[in-house]
Amino acid sequence: MFDEAARIEELSVPAGRRLLVVSDIHGNLPYFRGVLERAGFSDRDELIVDGDFLEKGEDSLGTLRFLMALCRRGNTHALLGNCDGWSDIFRSDKGDEQILQYILWRKSGLLWGMLNAAGLDPFELESFTACKRQLLERFPEEWAFLARLPHAIETPHYIFAHAAVIPGKSLREHTQDELTRCDAFMRLPHRFDKWVIVGHYPVVLYGGDHVCANPVIDRESRVVSIDGGCVLKDDGQLNALIIPFEGSEDFRHVAYDAFPVMTVEDLQEPSARSYYIRWGDNRVQVLRRGEEFSLCRHVRTGYEMEILTKYLFTGDAFTDCNDCTDDVLALRPGDKVSVVETSSRGCFVKHEGRSGWYFGALS
Repeated sequence: MFDEAARIEELSVPAGRRLLVVSDIHGNLPYFRGVLERAGFSDRDELIVDGDFLEKGEDSLGTLRFLMALCRRGNTHALLGNCDGWSDIFRSDKGDEQILQYILWRKSGLLWGMLNAAGLDPFELESFTACKRQLLERFPEEWAFLARLPHAIETPHYIFAHAAVIPGKSLREHTQDELTRCDAFMRLPHRFDKWVIVGHYPVVLYGGDHVCANPVIDRESRVVSIDGGCVLKDDGQLNALIIPFEGSEDFRHVAYDAFPVMTVEDLQEPSARSYYIRWGDNRVQVLRRGEEFSLCRHVRTGYEMEILTKYLFTGDAFTDCNDCTDDVLALRPGDKVSVVETSSRGCFVKHEGRSGWYFGALS
């Protein structure tokens, strides 16, 4: 259904209200609650949920119901991402076999949660078509909510779309696909009259030699990308972009993750060079495999780094690997860091959104 016309909602923001923008929650309800609390979200704010609130995480059904409750308060507005358009499945039985295969492979997501809540074992289903109408009857409010959500929200100064907006094209002429399924949007040449705020593509993938999950703001193009890699990245976070009032360009953000926070005790100078091996370009050659760390060469660039062996996908000499970096962070005593990984050599930590290694003491 992605080639159909997109639904656009116009939003009038009351004067003096903050706008909070969150995207790519991916069924992670604790992170969603956590970032709203950290941002101090209240009835005096307007919250925009910029798509992909479902799938990949552990509690899509719970996240959906929490979002529905927020929207009933009148100051929360959600739009659809490419992971959220499940209400379209009732328009046709085409693709039902693939949907069942997806449910059994993922073992999470909205349909998985609904089937279990309805007392249906996904592994005992002969077909998805046979139970689809049961889900429609069992969860009418959830389906009605999803079916009426827009694909973009426009205010006098901002456009909120999940993935992209095509320059020079009227927003109302866009298809659903154009707004929800564009990767690496910030690498495309564009310049907008209104600020365009998107998620969809984890911002860490824009980094060259380092990993940073904070929102990326391009003031020349007037684009903000906010997907912090929640659920998708081991060191991911959920960002909330904070706009002080309608029309402001003084963007700030808060972020939430569940990693333990510790205090740096030793001064650490940054590494002279580093690299970030990431999804989509993660083929490596294992030069020396160790129990904890393995020396690997990135196939495309030839860059060599020590990688945690558990990050290697297979035991072969050439393999794909999890996202990783050898970046050593510049840290001072007293800095607060989130500890993502511990090893015999040091800790993989995150400081102010940037991930890297720390080899000193923590308290």
